Amino acid sequence: MNSNEIEIHKELKKYFGFSQFKGLQEEVIKSILDKKNTFVIMPTGGGKSLCYQLPALIQEGTAIVVSPLIALMKNQVDAIRSLSSENGIAHVLNSSLTKTEIAQVKKDITSGLTKLLYVAPESLTKDEYVQFLQNVTISFVAIDEAHCISEWGHDFRPEYRNLKHIIKQLGDVPIIGLTATATPKVQEDILKNLDMSDANTFKASFNRPNLYYEVRTKTKNIESDIIRFIKQHKGKSGIIYCLSRKKVEAIAEVLQVNGISAVPYHAGLDAKTRAKHQDMFLMEDVDVVVATIAFGMGIDKPDVRFVIHHDIPKSLESYYQETGRAGRDGGEGHCLAYYSYKDVEKLEKFMSGKPVAEQEIGFALLQEVVAYAETSMSRRKFLLHYFGEEFDSETGEGADMDDNVRNPKTKIEAKDQVVKLLEIVRDTKHIYKSKEIVFTLIGRVNAVIKAHRTDSQSFFGSGSNHDEKYWMALLRQVLVAGYLSKDIETYGVIKITKAGLDFIKKPISFMMSEDHEYNETEDEAIVTASKSGGTADEVLMGMLRELRKKVAKKLGVPPFVVFQDPSLEDMALKYPISIAELYNIHGVGEGKAKKYGGDFVALINRYVEENDIIRPDDLVVKSTGVNSVNKLYIIQNIDRKLSLNDIASAKGLSMDALIKEMEQIVYSGTKLNINYWVDDMLDEDQQEEIHEYFMESESDKIEDALKEFDGEYDIDELRLMRIKFISEVAN
Repeated sequence: MNSNEIEIHKELKKYFGFSQFKGLQEEVIKSILDKKNTFVIMPTGGGKSLCYQLPALIQEGTAIVVSPLIALMKNQVDAIRSLSSENGIAHVLNSSLTKTEIAQVKKDITSGLTKLLYVAPESLTKDEYVQFLQNVTISFVAIDEAHCISEWGHDFRPEYRNLKHIIKQLGDVPIIGLTATATPKVQEDILKNLDMSDANTFKASFNRPNLYYEVRTKTKNIESDIIRFIKQHKGKSGIIYCLSRKKVEAIAEVLQVNGISAVPYHAGLDAKTRAKHQDMFLMEDVDVVVATIAFGMGIDKPDVRFVIHHDIPKSLESYYQETGRAGRDGGEGHCLAYYSYKDVEKLEKFMSGKPVAEQEIGFALLQEVVAYAETSMSRRKFLLHYFGEEFDSETGEGADMDDNVRNPKTKIEAKDQVVKLLEIVRDTKHIYKSKEIVFTLIGRVNAVIKAHRTDSQSFFGSGSNHDEKYWMALLRQVLVAGYLSKDIETYGVIKITKAGLDFIKKPISFMMSEDHEYNETEDEAIVTASKSGGTADEVLMGMLRELRKKVAKKLGVPPFVVFQDPSLEDMALKYPISIAELYNIHGVGEGKAKKYGGDFVALINRYVEENDIIRPDDLVVKSTGVNSVNKLYIIQNIDRKLSLNDIASAKGLSMDALIKEMEQIVYSGTKLNINYWVDDMLDEDQQEEIHEYFMESESDKIEDALKEFDGEYDIDELRLMRIKFISEVAN
């Protein structure tokens, strides 16, 4: 070591008590001490803050640290003050300070005592602060969470955009940009917006080999799936992320009712409750925090053992940030996400109110999440590729830590299709995003394709022997393989790479894995059962189906009238052996259990005894009773023949949500007489026609009925008729 190196090792020991630097820290610190613009991309937990704290402590002057989160600044300031006998060594400058406090901060800076000054970007724009800072010695400006500068980052803050102009006013000071997640697009944005294209860039690996990535289909039985998962990880700490506060409250309550120690955390709770819940989690008085994304910033709990995404996040950066809170100590970390395309559509709807530029970015980021969820290739390889890092899924560290690698999908040779895909990208002259490329292959026209007259080219539709899903899956895999790339300037436009041009000249084998089928054809209105990892007992399921057929035949009704599939699946999961236990089965209420339950319970009882089955008695998910209040209200007011519109608005429900509630009521075996409402909508002949259709149909799915009547009836008419039908025939 030269004397300089010995020096910084001594300082490291003196201030932080470490004898060794971690990863890239030492190189970053040397770059900062050399007064060079420096850009640091380092995953959470990699020791990012030390990179600017140490040089600030040992250099002359004050370092300014721009950070978006007031709460975090305070934590960091406290941490640095604990390293020194002088309180003034670190300060916060933000809107929460009094005049006296501001005067003290200025005094400490002027006297050279303050080494680190944490500021929010808004404070930096104030003229009085800028003027003050122009007259003191500044060692450097560090911009933490630098991805906030880019609209493509997961946490864009418009006030970050102005930073470069303010820094310029402070004179010629070096800039340090730091971020814990950044795609190549965001990295380019940061360098451009801070005007530091000459920066020394340091990028640590994003691979977290101890994290296990898994995506499951999100079904209506998600709560029992989550409870089962947590009970398998008894006593371990975990975080569950939901997108809405309402969902956070509901899930926390369901967990508590089912004997799991959990607390909610979201921005709607008052600061005291939030702090209390966070402390309970840190001190292990509680195992699980159910939270919106507001939770976890700067949480240094090393032993979070699982992170569950109840709802799919809006971007892969957010996903990476949030899953990254698991297993920071290098121990076990299970990252489980529930995926349903319906959630994605919800997020898209949510975005449609925003300005067009923002919408485009939002959609593009969301498509990456969809691609990640649906892919069948190594999830780790996919994620790392997204962050611009190569990963060998055979030999890389942590290669087998994901559901796709452990349960590989069948692979098929797709060499010729890859050539066709690459040629289309080449021949359409790099103007299209993935959607248009796939449309060109399958021969589908949209406005963009028409404008470029691609539909009149000879190759238009040349891939129509495969469907859209196939080409989308192939395109993603070819991107990850490096034969195509996404243009950084016009993000989303697909270009062919040199490797891609070589592939066309000399094709080699390309084994493509088929995408996951996330089937959600079950009618949303009726609760679907969890099929994660085939947990229902297939043999019993077969026997229950046979019995249902027999019972239905005897009564002269379609099988779905007796019990629906999700109910049978739930029976094959929970093995109810008494009528009372049958009430806890999905979609089975008291009426239905009493009417049809006897034979089914007897069959399950025999099956359990003959096969020595240990029944999972803890799987009965107790409900929190919110819905039952609604149900009672609906039943009573339909009895009073109240208008459905009035019932819906009294409970703050949309018509769709009210019909869902009514469906659950009749499917659980309770009668609802809605003739008074249906008679106003449909005449006798129409009602008879729909009744006959359901009587003879194999399925009660609304899509099938819509197809059958081909536009004669709208969806609400058919759903209400189905409620009337089930109510009269089944209950």
